[in-house]
Amino acid sequence: MFTREEALRLVEGASADDLFGPAEPDRHPEARQRYRALVTALHPDHSGPHDTRAHAASADLTRLYDQWRRTRPVVLHTPRGSYTVGTRHAVGSVANVYRTDRHVVKIVRNPALNPLLHNEWAALRTLRRFTDEHDWLRPYYPELVDTGDVRRGERAFTVLEPLVDGFVTLADVRRAFPAGLDGRDWAWMHRRLLRAVAGAHRAGLVHGAIVADNVLVHPAQHGVVLAGWSFAVEEGQPLPATAKSITYPPEVGGPVTAATDVHMAHALMLDMLAPNEKQQRAFARGCTQDDPARRPDAAALLAEYDELLEELHGARVFRPFALPETTGA
Repeated sequence: MFTREEALRLVEGASADDLFGPAEPDRHPEARQRYRALVTALHPDHSGPHDTRAHAASADLTRLYDQWRRTRPVVLHTPRGSYTVGTRHAVGSVANVYRTDRHVVKIVRNPALNPLLHNEWAALRTLRRFTDEHDWLRPYYPELVDTGDVRRGERAFTVLEPLVDGFVTLADVRRAFPAGLDGRDWAWMHRRLLRAVAGAHRAGLVHGAIVADNVLVHPAQHGVVLAGWSFAVEEGQPLPATAKSITYPPEVGGPVTAATDVHMAHALMLDMLAPNEKQQRAFARGCTQDDPARRPDAAALLAEYDELLEELHGARVFRPFALPETTGA
């Protein structure tokens, strides 16, 4: 802790480096602690409401700290490597995703949610072991590169292979097509999503958060990746947490099963399809019944869905898909 006089002596006339040290990125926690101690010493609760000198020093302190943070990169370290955090790429319900030079890093926003990132690590490792034996499924899941376990009160992070160039989320697609998707465009997305879901179920996992923000698609290459595994559990376990932004099937709150994912994937289908896609929407409604026992298995659904598509559109052909250029995709 600093006294008012000590804080004034340090802040007045100082530069950002004088206050917070040289450019080593590992100094961020120490700099943050120093800033908080100084700003507390200069606060009107301590210096008094009429102390204009302290008020001016406090404003300078905040300006200098903001300047220091903007010019100092954050570098995250693990025993396996170091990762310089770049621009923010995405915001999720648990963590933010940032670009690095070769990867993306997912940093939990609140240390209290670290266990959810630990949960995701376990799920991605399970999927990696499973796809070692079923390598044709590997492109449907994020690739875990490294993990950052931290001391109490710090934020955990996950390093992943980048899925940024050309990929968008289904939430982006929905915004680009507010009237809903043509069923022929949704068909390739849903077929691949069903494969990802069925593969996870074979590995013994329930994803638990199949929503538009967690499904990545590559429009040009017709790629699909099921991301966002922080809520994943082994079948028969309750979800470790829920998000207020997600509408869950009735069984959530108790043990969940593969049927939970089937419900969520087809609720997403109803949200993505245009209203006039009546046959596909009827198919989706059959998979969102309240009773989990009445929902079909994801693997069996793929064959049923293919039959429906053949009945509606005949033999499958490649159908180019792109987002309108105005979306910036």
